[in-house]
Amino acid sequence: MVEHVFDLRRTIGPMDRLVAPPGWPRAVRPPDAPDWEATACAWLLDQCPPEFRGYPTLRRHPVVLARFAVLFVEGCHAAVRRGLSEARADLPQVADGDVVEAAVQTFLTEEARLVALRREVGLVEEALRGRRYRARL
Repeated sequence: MVEHVFDLRRTIGPMDRLVAPPGWPRAVRPPDAPDWEATACAWLLDQCPPEFRGYPTLRRHPVVLARFAVLFVEGCHAAVRRGLSEARADLPQVADGDVVEAAVQTFLTEEARLVALRREVGLVEEALRGRRYRARL
């Protein structure tokens, strides 16, 4: 198998700068870069449960995959918020105070990660739907 290496300077004109907005996932090429949709799909599948890879519709339709990813991340975030809201009331029955506080900190860390991830999958979904970004001075 031959790998293709793209020189973005040759594939776009001087005025056609590829722009990704703040919060864009590092593993995904900017919209309209060569193979950007392939990198987007691979990254989106990495954010979802492994079972999603087995659904042909998700593998063939990037926008549908992005919508599934957004909803999945939102569901995870809702679960973390629920866990956080219940942790101090429910966990003392099964764990010491320091363990409860460590669990709360873990929930807070995971919530922050999911908030950032939700932004990333949302930006990728918008780009797959055709939205493009411009550099601002």
